[in-house]
Amino acid sequence: MIFHMIAGGPKPVAPFSHAVETDGFVLITGQMPDTPQAPGILPEGIVAQTHAVMANLNKVLAGVGLGFEHVAMARIYLTEFKRDYAAMNETYRSYFAQDRLPARTCVGVTGLAYDALIEIDLIARRPAE
Repeated sequence: MIFHMIAGGPKPVAPFSHAVETDGFVLITGQMPDTPQAPGILPEGIVAQTHAVMANLNKVLAGVGLGFEHVAMARIYLTEFKRDYAAMNETYRSYFAQDRLPARTCVGVTGLAYDALIEIDLIARRPAE
């Protein structure tokens, strides 16, 4: 296994690696909607927070030489599920090609770090060489 910490990546809120790679799979730790420059400071609203989470995920993916086109599975956690689900979906959807939507789970939770509205983790797969 390879344990990745991405230079300039999001500041971890707990003891974990940004990504762990094993047998061609890359497991991306759930990302929060803050920035590496301002840990713990979140934008307002689900649309802005979704964009921020996706930017952090993209930074981690790029740090291991991958992109959203390599994502096989996404797990999304929302603290205000009923209120934010539709707007989050529309925002999230814009990051993937029409014919390359990953498998996905989305659940409502009682709380997230930094009182965030959203967190997303990913499972990606390296292309066969």
